[in-house]
Amino acid sequence: MSLSPTQQACLRGLYAVTPDDPLLPRMSALVNEALAGGVKVVQYRNKFAPPPLFRAQAAELLRICRAAGALLIVNDNPEIVADIGADGVHVGREDGGAARARAIVGPDRIVGVSCYDDLSIAAEAVAAGADYIAFGAMFPSTVKPGAVAAPLSLLTEARTRFKVPVCAIGGIKLDNVQSLIDAGTDMAAVITDLFDAQDIAAQAGAYQELFKVSVSRA
Repeated sequence: MSLSPTQQACLRGLYAVTPDDPLLPRMSALVNEALAGGVKVVQYRNKFAPPPLFRAQAAELLRICRAAGALLIVNDNPEIVADIGADGVHVGREDGGAARARAIVGPDRIVGVSCYDDLSIAAEAVAAGADYIAFGAMFPSTVKPGAVAAPLSLLTEARTRFKVPVCAIGGIKLDNVQSLIDAGTDMAAVITDLFDAQDIAAQAGAYQELFKVSVSRA
Protein backbone atom coordinates (compact mmCIF):
# COMPACT_ATOMS: atom_id res chain seq x y z
CA MET A 1 0.00 0.00 0.00
CA SER A 2 0.94 3.66 -0.19
CA LEU A 3 1.03 5.27 3.23
CA SER A 4 -1.27 8.21 3.78
CA PRO A 5 0.28 11.52 4.86
CA THR A 6 -1.01 10.91 8.40
CA GLN A 7 0.51 7.43 8.53
CA GLN A 8 3.80 8.73 7.14
CA ALA A 9 3.95 11.45 9.76
CA CYS A 10 3.27 9.00 12.58
CA LEU A 11 5.93 6.49 11.46
CA ARG A 12 8.73 8.73 12.64
CA GLY A 13 10.34 9.06 16.05
CA LEU A 14 9.71 7.03 19.16
CA TYR A 15 7.79 3.80 18.57
CA ALA A 16 6.35 2.84 21.97
CA VAL A 17 6.09 -0.95 22.45
CA THR A 18 4.06 -2.06 25.44
CA PRO A 19 5.40 -4.27 28.21
CA ASP A 20 3.81 -7.62 29.10
CA ASP A 21 1.34 -6.31 31.68
CA PRO A 22 -1.68 -8.42 32.72
CA LEU A 23 -3.69 -5.51 34.09
CA LEU A 24 -5.76 -3.57 31.57
CA PRO A 25 -6.05 -0.35 33.66
CA ARG A 26 -2.28 -0.25 34.23
CA MET A 27 -1.53 -0.90 30.57
CA SER A 28 -3.88 1.93 29.64
CA ALA A 29 -2.28 4.29 32.15
CA LEU A 30 1.22 3.53 30.84
CA VAL A 31 0.23 4.17 27.23
CA ASN A 32 -1.62 7.36 28.16
CA GLU A 33 1.60 8.66 29.72
CA ALA A 34 3.56 7.85 26.56
CA LEU A 35 0.97 9.58 24.39
CA ALA A 36 1.14 12.62 26.66
CA GLY A 37 4.85 12.79 25.82
CA GLY A 38 4.14 13.03 22.10
CA VAL A 39 4.25 9.40 20.95
CA LYS A 40 2.43 8.95 17.64
CA VAL A 41 2.72 5.20 17.16
CA VAL A 42 2.17 2.46 19.75
CA GLN A 43 2.66 -1.26 19.33
CA TYR A 44 0.50 -3.42 21.56
CA ARG A 45 2.64 -6.40 22.48
CA ASN A 46 1.76 -8.81 25.28
CA LYS A 47 3.29 -12.26 24.89
CA PHE A 48 1.56 -13.69 27.96
CA ALA A 49 -2.01 -12.42 27.60
CA PRO A 50 -4.72 -15.05 27.00
CA PRO A 51 -6.93 -14.26 23.97
CA PRO A 52 -9.75 -12.48 25.88
CA LEU A 53 -7.31 -10.17 27.65
CA PHE A 54 -5.31 -9.60 24.46
CA ARG A 55 -8.41 -8.46 22.61
CA ALA A 56 -9.63 -6.31 25.51
CA GLN A 57 -6.29 -4.56 25.93
CA ALA A 58 -5.90 -4.04 22.19
CA ALA A 59 -9.39 -2.55 21.88
CA GLU A 60 -8.86 -0.20 24.81
CA LEU A 61 -5.48 0.96 23.54
CA LEU A 62 -7.00 1.60 20.12
CA ARG A 63 -9.59 3.85 21.75
CA ILE A 64 -6.86 5.71 23.63
CA CYS A 65 -4.64 6.09 20.59
CA ARG A 66 -7.48 7.33 18.39
CA ALA A 67 -8.32 9.98 20.97
CA ALA A 68 -4.68 11.13 20.93
CA GLY A 69 -4.30 11.08 17.14
CA ALA A 70 -1.82 8.20 17.29
CA LEU A 71 -1.60 4.86 15.49
CA LEU A 72 -2.03 1.47 17.15
CA ILE A 73 -0.08 -1.44 15.69
CA VAL A 74 -0.78 -4.92 17.07
CA ASN A 75 2.05 -7.43 17.44
CA ASP A 76 1.75 -10.86 15.79
CA ASN A 77 -2.03 -10.91 15.42
CA PRO A 78 -3.50 -9.68 12.11
CA GLU A 79 -6.83 -11.30 12.96
CA ILE A 80 -7.27 -8.98 15.95
CA VAL A 81 -6.30 -6.02 13.80
CA ALA A 82 -9.04 -6.85 11.30
CA ASP A 83 -11.51 -7.57 14.13
CA ILE A 84 -11.14 -4.32 16.08
CA GLY A 85 -10.04 -2.03 13.25
CA ALA A 86 -6.55 -1.24 14.54
CA ASP A 87 -4.15 0.70 12.33
CA GLY A 88 -1.79 -2.15 11.52
CA VAL A 89 0.11 -5.27 12.48
CA HIS A 90 3.75 -6.13 13.15
CA VAL A 91 4.89 -9.65 12.26
CA GLY A 92 8.06 -11.67 12.75
CA ARG A 93 9.55 -14.73 11.12
CA GLU A 94 7.08 -17.12 12.78
CA ASP A 95 3.93 -15.13 12.04
CA GLY A 96 3.30 -16.02 8.40
CA GLY A 97 5.01 -13.11 6.68
CA ALA A 98 3.90 -9.85 5.13
CA ALA A 99 1.77 -11.36 2.37
CA ARG A 100 -0.41 -13.32 4.80
CA ALA A 101 -0.73 -10.32 7.11
CA ARG A 102 -1.73 -8.09 4.20
CA ALA A 103 -4.35 -10.57 3.05
CA ILE A 104 -5.94 -10.51 6.51
CA VAL A 105 -5.75 -6.80 7.39
CA GLY A 106 -6.51 -5.46 3.92
CA PRO A 107 -4.92 -2.77 1.76
CA ASP A 108 -5.40 0.27 4.00
CA ARG A 109 -3.70 -0.89 7.18
CA ILE A 110 0.00 -0.87 8.02
CA VAL A 111 2.10 -4.02 7.89
CA GLY A 112 5.48 -3.93 9.63
CA VAL A 113 7.99 -6.76 9.50
CA SER A 114 10.90 -7.79 11.74
CA CYS A 115 13.97 -8.34 9.56
CA TYR A 116 16.52 -9.02 12.33
CA ASP A 117 19.98 -8.55 10.75
CA ASP A 118 19.02 -9.69 7.25
CA LEU A 119 18.49 -7.38 4.29
CA SER A 120 17.19 -10.29 2.20
CA ILE A 121 14.26 -10.65 4.60
CA ALA A 122 13.64 -6.94 4.22
CA ALA A 123 13.67 -7.21 0.42
CA GLU A 124 11.13 -10.04 0.52
CA ALA A 125 8.97 -8.14 3.00
CA VAL A 126 8.92 -4.96 0.93
CA ALA A 127 8.13 -6.94 -2.21
CA ALA A 128 5.23 -8.57 -0.35
CA GLY A 129 3.82 -5.21 0.68
CA ALA A 130 5.45 -4.29 4.00
CA ASP A 131 5.02 -0.64 4.95
CA TYR A 132 8.00 -0.51 7.30
CA ILE A 133 10.90 -2.81 8.15
CA ALA A 134 12.50 -3.30 11.56
CA PHE A 135 16.07 -4.36 12.38
CA GLY A 136 17.71 -5.45 15.61
CA ALA A 137 18.74 -6.07 18.24
CA MET A 138 20.82 -2.94 17.82
CA PHE A 139 22.10 -3.22 21.40
CA PRO A 140 21.94 -5.97 24.05
CA SER A 141 18.30 -6.38 25.05
CA THR A 142 16.82 -7.40 28.39
CA VAL A 143 13.52 -8.26 26.67
CA LYS A 144 15.20 -10.60 24.17
CA PRO A 145 18.65 -11.38 25.60
CA GLY A 146 19.37 -14.00 22.94
CA ALA A 147 18.45 -11.81 19.98
CA VAL A 148 20.86 -11.63 17.06
CA ALA A 149 22.92 -8.43 16.93
CA ALA A 150 22.45 -6.05 14.00
CA PRO A 151 25.10 -3.48 13.02
CA LEU A 152 24.37 0.23 12.70
CA SER A 153 25.45 0.07 9.07
CA LEU A 154 22.39 -2.09 8.35
CA LEU A 155 20.12 0.86 9.07
CA THR A 156 22.01 3.06 6.63
CA GLU A 157 21.94 0.45 3.88
CA ALA A 158 18.26 -0.30 4.43
CA ARG A 159 17.40 3.38 4.28
CA THR A 160 19.25 3.63 0.97
CA ARG A 161 17.86 0.47 -0.62
CA PHE A 162 14.22 0.54 0.43
CA LYS A 163 11.60 3.25 0.06
CA VAL A 164 9.78 2.45 3.30
CA PRO A 165 10.42 3.65 6.87
CA VAL A 166 13.16 1.86 8.79
CA CYS A 167 12.76 0.98 12.46
CA ALA A 168 15.49 0.04 14.96
CA ILE A 169 14.76 -2.18 17.95
CA GLY A 170 16.61 -3.83 20.82
CA GLY A 171 18.29 -2.35 23.88
CA ILE A 172 17.58 1.23 22.85
CA LYS A 173 18.03 3.92 25.47
CA LEU A 174 17.96 7.67 25.51
CA ASP A 175 21.75 7.74 25.70
CA ASN A 176 22.33 5.54 22.63
CA VAL A 177 19.43 6.39 20.32
CA GLN A 178 21.31 9.26 18.67
CA SER A 179 23.66 6.79 17.00
CA LEU A 180 20.64 5.10 15.43
CA ILE A 181 19.21 8.41 14.25
CA ASP A 182 22.58 9.31 12.75
CA ALA A 183 22.65 5.92 10.98
CA GLY A 184 19.33 6.72 9.33
CA THR A 185 16.58 5.07 11.32
CA ASP A 186 13.13 6.61 11.03
CA MET A 187 11.84 5.03 14.24
CA ALA A 188 13.23 3.67 17.50
CA ALA A 189 11.13 0.93 19.10
CA VAL A 190 11.47 1.11 22.88
CA ILE A 191 9.94 -0.86 25.73
CA THR A 192 11.98 -0.83 28.93
CA ASP A 193 13.69 2.56 28.73
CA LEU A 194 10.32 4.19 28.15
CA PHE A 195 7.88 2.33 30.37
CA ASP A 196 10.29 1.81 33.28
CA ALA A 197 11.05 5.54 33.42
CA GLN A 198 9.96 7.48 36.50
CA ASP A 199 8.32 10.04 34.23
CA ILE A 200 7.14 8.26 31.08
CA ALA A 201 5.78 11.40 29.42
CA ALA A 202 9.03 13.28 29.94
CA GLN A 203 11.06 10.33 28.67
CA ALA A 204 8.90 10.09 25.56
CA GLY A 205 9.26 13.81 24.99
CA ALA A 206 13.05 13.58 25.25
CA TYR A 207 13.14 10.88 22.56
CA GLN A 208 10.85 12.86 20.29
CA GLU A 209 12.97 15.96 20.68
CA LEU A 210 16.07 14.11 19.46
CA PHE A 211 14.23 13.08 16.29
CA LYS A 212 12.95 16.64 15.77
CA VAL A 213 16.45 18.06 16.10
CA SER A 214 17.71 15.50 13.61
CA VAL A 215 15.09 16.54 11.06
CA SER A 216 15.89 20.23 11.53
CA ARG A 217 19.58 19.55 10.86
CA ALA A 218 18.92 17.48 7.73
